[in-house]
Amino acid sequence: MINRQRTAELLQPHRLGDRASQWITRIIIGLILLNLAAIFLESIPSLRDRWMQEFWYFEVFSVTVFTVEYFARLWSCVDLPLYRDLPAWKARLHYARSPMALVDLIAILPFYLSFQVDFDLLFLRVLRLFRLLKIARYSPAMNALLDVLKKESDALMASTVVLMMMLVIAASGIHLLEYEAQPEVFGSIPESLWWAIVTLTTVGYGDVVPVTTGGKIFGGLIGLIGIGMVALPAAILASGFAENLNQRKQRYSAFIKRVLADGRIDDRERWELEELRKELGLTREESIQLFDAIMRQIHLQEPSVCPHCGKPLHAEAGKDTPTHPQDSED
Repeated sequence: MINRQRTAELLQPHRLGDRASQWITRIIIGLILLNLAAIFLESIPSLRDRWMQEFWYFEVFSVTVFTVEYFARLWSCVDLPLYRDLPAWKARLHYARSPMALVDLIAILPFYLSFQVDFDLLFLRVLRLFRLLKIARYSPAMNALLDVLKKESDALMASTVVLMMMLVIAASGIHLLEYEAQPEVFGSIPESLWWAIVTLTTVGYGDVVPVTTGGKIFGGLIGLIGIGMVALPAAILASGFAENLNQRKQRYSAFIKRVLADGRIDDRERWELEELRKELGLTREESIQLFDAIMRQIHLQEPSVCPHCGKPLHAEAGKDTPTHPQDSED
């Protein structure tokens, strides 16, 4: 009989010390990348006509694997720490509505709907690109991006609202200034939106340009405003990434302090530190810097004199001093 808890453990990415889980992670990532390659190759008419049957077999195999993965996650999510206190039906409902579960569903749903609905093949190929989003579960960088987007959603929404307002103002203004000179281009506010978008985002294709003096002055002002408007979301994301990196470093530092509680690092703890570093997406240099900073804090907190006799303490250099995992590997 299949163990539900063991299934949940096997499907968790970056599970420390579980080789089976790590191999399952590698297989799923490899299959996602192969699907991406197949979508690219299938878009070439000559290859599509030559290997049509092979592409179809690979698609059936991929959907089968992804379907088994989706229902296995849905079945075993009851034993995940996040849902363990909920009734089984409610835990599965909450999981099914989570972003990654929806991505898993979108990755397989178009294949089954194609038997009931007559989809355009090009449209189906585009929908299959959503499978690339599945890799977010296994990528620290993608997870960081999703975390930043979630945490900064309010600020991003506010900047988006301001940007929409500026688009309306830009389209309305250029319509008033240019509709008599170029009625075929700026005859209405909706028609002027294209110019407003490419100008406010500083793209400036040049296919639609103002010809009146007032229109040119207004276009220049909108271009200058656009520089700041486009930079605003970028600044929000940059700030969010910096905060996210700081939080990952704090998590790594907390783990270092925990393994140093007994004054030494054994092989098991050294390996766990390296696995956590990979999971958090930290570089080797960053992990060494964090380790050295914590070691300096520990040495500064050590008493310089004996609390009993008052004599100075002289530790032997290098004795029982933990070394960074990377140092032992070198």
